[in-house]
Amino acid sequence: MMQLDHYSSPFSKRTFPITLVCENVSNAPNIGSLFRTADAFGIEKLVLCGQNIPMGRKMIKTSRATEKSVNFEIVDDALAVVSSLKAIGYEILALEITNNSIPIHTFQISKNKPVALLIGDENFGVSEPLLRVSDTIIHIDMYGQNSSMNVVQATTVALYEITRQLL
Repeated sequence: MMQLDHYSSPFSKRTFPITLVCENVSNAPNIGSLFRTADAFGIEKLVLCGQNIPMGRKMIKTSRATEKSVNFEIVDDALAVVSSLKAIGYEILALEITNNSIPIHTFQISKNKPVALLIGDENFGVSEPLLRVSDTIIHIDMYGQNSSMNVVQATTVALYEITRQLL
């Protein structure tokens, strides 16, 4: 058995019609990890929303240069971004646990529409205004004592399931 590196792995490059909209994610290592996750899952675009998005040394260290290959933009207003994506036909999915959210593994992703996956602030999640404009609110079933996980870990699980369904 031989461990493969970046150059010898059997994975083929692919881009999925997914835009990841990050509302007020402000921890530099989390942002760097979101770049790596976006690159790993071949998403079309990463949109970082909010003020004071840290794009410095700590983010770059964690991103491992994926900020150079991932299509991204920084904007102030997440609601404006989501409204414009919805207007052009995106299916808006919010990743949040609510009284009417559904488990991601039971939700069928449409292959006929591009997807906008909304994730929220590390402490407060996706805001109420974004939840209201979402087409569907999805969550990840958890079986421990805690009812949440790190925003990057949750995003990775969600993107795995979404891309798996889109294959």
